[in-house]
Amino acid sequence: MIPPAFIDDLLARTDIVDVIEPHVVLKKSGQNYSGLCPFHQEKSPSFSVSQDKQFYYCFGCQASGSALKFLMEYERLSFPEAVERLAHRLGLEVPSTRNDEDDGRKQRRLQVLAQLEEAKNFYKQQLRHHPDRARAVDYLKGRGLTGEIAARYELGFAPPGWNHLPAGEDTRSILSDAGLVISKDDQSGTYDRFRDRIMFPIRDLRGRTIAFGGRVIGDAKPKYLNSPETMVFHKGRELYGLFEARRMTPRLSRVIVVEGYMDVVALAQFGVTFAVATLGTATTDDHLSRLFRQVSDLVFCFDGDRAGQSAAGKALMLVLPHLEDGRKATFMFLPEGDDPDSVIRREGKEGFLKRVDSGLDVSAWLFKKLSSDLADAGHDLNSISGKAALAKEAVRWISTMPEGAFRQLMVDEVGQRTGVTQQRLDQMAESAQSTRLPKAELDQGSVGSAREVTGERAGTNDQSSGEDSVDTDLALLVMHPELAEDLPPSVIEALEDDGPDQVLKLVCKTIRAEGLKTPGQLIQRFSGSPIVTLLKGAFEYKPVLDVSYLKTELVSRLHHRAARAERRRSQVAMSALVHKSPSLLSDGERQALRDYYAQEKGNE
Repeated sequence: MIPPAFIDDLLARTDIVDVIEPHVVLKKSGQNYSGLCPFHQEKSPSFSVSQDKQFYYCFGCQASGSALKFLMEYERLSFPEAVERLAHRLGLEVPSTRNDEDDGRKQRRLQVLAQLEEAKNFYKQQLRHHPDRARAVDYLKGRGLTGEIAARYELGFAPPGWNHLPAGEDTRSILSDAGLVISKDDQSGTYDRFRDRIMFPIRDLRGRTIAFGGRVIGDAKPKYLNSPETMVFHKGRELYGLFEARRMTPRLSRVIVVEGYMDVVALAQFGVTFAVATLGTATTDDHLSRLFRQVSDLVFCFDGDRAGQSAAGKALMLVLPHLEDGRKATFMFLPEGDDPDSVIRREGKEGFLKRVDSGLDVSAWLFKKLSSDLADAGHDLNSISGKAALAKEAVRWISTMPEGAFRQLMVDEVGQRTGVTQQRLDQMAESAQSTRLPKAELDQGSVGSAREVTGERAGTNDQSSGEDSVDTDLALLVMHPELAEDLPPSVIEALEDDGPDQVLKLVCKTIRAEGLKTPGQLIQRFSGSPIVTLLKGAFEYKPVLDVSYLKTELVSRLHHRAARAERRRSQVAMSALVHKSPSLLSDGERQALRDYYAQEKGNE
């Protein structure tokens, strides 16, 4: 672990302009530097670098971050590699603060990885030499696989029986941590997790074996068995075949997401080497983030039955927030009863790729899905009310996409399909954005989009400037996180629990709890969360007052927002009492009503 203090010192010594200028032609523009964004195609510069804040931001694609983030995104470096690069520029040695516990955990990880590698080699040997190997070999041949493709994916065989893996005193706990054995109920020993199965090693991007998937040969259940979650394996993040796809496909630019291990291997057998599979789970946000770091074009392959349609709907909901300009998603549906394996064996590589190329792009699938759902709900899509319903639903989904040309073209298509004017679509989008986003979604970054909490920004900030698209108070906090330290906790707690106040409240508490000092730290903290879009929007705001006055201004504004929130809560509570039968009111409730109306009268 690299000490946080060293990273802070490293960034303090680094001039971000010096880091970016070798890659981007920068010109002085006021207090900042500007140039053409290196992360998307553009003709006029929208990429801004602040030497004062040591931060970059693109007003076109919303790319942003510190010097470290730039190196990670532009040069595809890992975080430790980026730290090493910056340290090398300054002639610094990267220290480590590993304590005994850290060293012990690292050593254990290495032991688990070594054990998994050993198990992979064991299973491979069993596929060649075990007396029962004929059943496994016949199964693989029956699926049309050659020895060459089996070797490329390092397939193996877990033989029948309970204790084939060595489980002595020294190795039993490591095997358990690796997910390879299961403890007996009476704790008298362990037995092999995988038995009588074709074994598929699951590898990380570095090619290390981190888990296994096992396909049963007979009729036992479950048909597929995966390794459990371990210290080196998290199934919601890993993808089977991604390592092989990167290794076997020159200039990998597109990935097909299929359902099973055998589909990946069978497609590779026929020359389609850029398929991956999720590991017994639906596609997750982490999967998409990982894939879009590798490629810009994803193809989702689904069965044509109702279950496939349902899975495609969930994938659509998940992928929309990732579809910034330059990215593409296609939805491919196979004939009912088919899977990728059967289709490519019947139609060959050329036929399968024709199906891929004729898949539905994200726009076509969105309108097809919504039209079908609305028709099932009884809407006549040729009627005015049906078109209105389609427009409302489509805008609600599209509002989860990042700002940009892609999103705008999607909105334009809604107008073309329904006849709704651009002005009305903009109003509908604003209404869709004002939906409350539950706190759990804010924290976890689940689909629901940051834009669901932005709809009331202009109205709730009493802004007289023309920048009604930016929450002024949130912008001040993003640009000057140190201001949060002087905010009274009671004022923060008094803010509302939905709408823009909800985001402001969360950001205030996070800054105070975690001691965040810079815009870069704040953006990094919420990376992957829907509200990061709102935080990045703060760079569009230019304060009128000098920085020395900002603390007083922010405290005053938050007192105003907190007071407004208290009034609203009071109004809601009093409204409930007004509608309550007078005979059911307690003495305290009656007094509360009298006090409320007396106060309201005094305010007139």
